[in-house]
Amino acid sequence: MEPQPSTTGETSRSARSRQAIIQAATEVFLRHGYLGATMDEVAARASVSKQTVYKQFQDKQHLFAEIILGKTVEVVDTLSEAVTDTLRDARDVRNALRDLADGFLRGLLQPDVLRLRRLVIAEADRFPEIGRVWYDRGFDRSLVVLGESMQRLADRGLLRTLGDPTLAAYQFAGLVMYRAMNQVMFAGTDALPPDDELDRIADSAVDVFLATYGVDTASARPAPRRRRRAGPGTPVSRPG
Repeated sequence: MEPQPSTTGETSRSARSRQAIIQAATEVFLRHGYLGATMDEVAARASVSKQTVYKQFQDKQHLFAEIILGKTVEVVDTLSEAVTDTLRDARDVRNALRDLADGFLRGLLQPDVLRLRRLVIAEADRFPEIGRVWYDRGFDRSLVVLGESMQRLADRGLLRTLGDPTLAAYQFAGLVMYRAMNQVMFAGTDALPPDDELDRIADSAVDVFLATYGVDTASARPAPRRRRRAGPGTPVSRPG
């Protein structure tokens, strides 16, 4: 009797091929955009046949959607973990929010995250359902998690009554991210503000947020400026 091929081995090879295709396609889409990306280049970068690419993903649109969904899950998981770890047992709400602001700035200003965000926005009219996934399951979901954590801080007496926790989370994220994010989205990744400016933005964001939601006048006093330290998220990678 001839030996039968291992189903487990075939599954493992298929999974490796799929991951290689996703990684290669991410690079191709970020470099050339959706219209400029070709399945030939994806296959070449992944070291697989074009037939294998189509077998795994059917067409370029399905491959693009898979990448956006995967990155959305990755961003949500990273931000949600940062929020939970930073606020869960917080006693000093100012320091906790300041650390969280650092985590947001580090995580969301990564060059690849910015390029992917631009790509989703550029293709929003062509693929509105993909844009909705990025927003609903990514950005919005992360801020719902933040709002829930802020509500727990309020329940512990560390913040005032929030009324609408998700709205409070959006306000905090806007204070932290609006200026820096718009600067790099419009002027390019090289326009990333320097560290001392990001520090100033984060300090000010926490001051303004606590002026509204802080439980006493001490919470509203500006914190001394400090250098950004290691914490949740990945340090911002600046173009070389």
